[in-house]
Amino acid sequence: MKITLLEPIGISQALLSELSEPIRAAGHEFCSYADRTCDPGELAERSRGSEVVMIANTPYPNEVIRANPGLKMIDVAFTGIDHIGHEACRERGVQICNAANYSNQTVAELVIGLTIGLLRKIDLAGERVRTGGTAAGLMGREIAGRTVGIIGTGRIGMLTARLFHAFGARLIAYSRSRNPEAESLGMTYVSLEELLRESDIVSLHTPSNAATRGMIGAEQIALMKPDALFINCARGPIVDSRALADALNEGRIAGAGIDVFDAEPPIPADEPLLHAKNALLTPHIAFASEESMVRRARIAFSNVYAYLKGAPENLCRLE
Repeated sequence: MKITLLEPIGISQALLSELSEPIRAAGHEFCSYADRTCDPGELAERSRGSEVVMIANTPYPNEVIRANPGLKMIDVAFTGIDHIGHEACRERGVQICNAANYSNQTVAELVIGLTIGLLRKIDLAGERVRTGGTAAGLMGREIAGRTVGIIGTGRIGMLTARLFHAFGARLIAYSRSRNPEAESLGMTYVSLEELLRESDIVSLHTPSNAATRGMIGAEQIALMKPDALFINCARGPIVDSRALADALNEGRIAGAGIDVFDAEPPIPADEPLLHAKNALLTPHIAFASEESMVRRARIAFSNVYAYLKGAPENLCRLE
């Protein structure tokens, strides 16, 4: 059997060799690529002859899956699987496994970082220092005592909530299902509309799927306080970026911390948020830390070991 890692996953060659050795020892072929490509033709060529392919967040569309009739499992070294061609997987009976939970801590910490960056105007403060400016107009605000609304109380949402709680925030939440951990933090579940109206800081933690795409649009953003912050380290398509940029530019909300967009970086020049006021932007780095890269690699290779034993783990439901 051939197993192919289609792109680098942020680990050392030594660790890659260690993790792939059990595959080779079992008599299977393992190959990996040291560079990333988004070209469907090249991805199809790299995948040729593979029963299992391993990939991170590079788009792996329907046409690539259909070009490789022997493909049986896509091992996604990532949490979300919305970049994988679900239609072709259903047609061909291809399984998808993911590496859920590898980046929980890393994502939650960036949410806090973006929030503090906005509240304390860190970007602007750094520019002032470099240009001979002063602290005039840089009065900051604290997390303590503010109401934080968590949209989606899965594992990342709850870990983020615990960090905000440690800073002294009041917590409210909206989610399709209630997490029993919420009670221990004094978290109150409310409607989405009430959360948006009451929150000083809104943090988004839902997957991107048919039910959530576009769930935060102009109508929802209009409910927010003029001094509120919006943080998105989840998925770009959940939010109408034009509506969010308009609200920022018109001063209808105070700021936004955005790590995800409708497309993967490099972001097109016409992306509205690139030109929005008080937007603190990062190029989809919430998942990426030295520690999380090691965790996800171990999970991804564990998925392969389990598949080879005939007992797949971390199987994902297709839309």
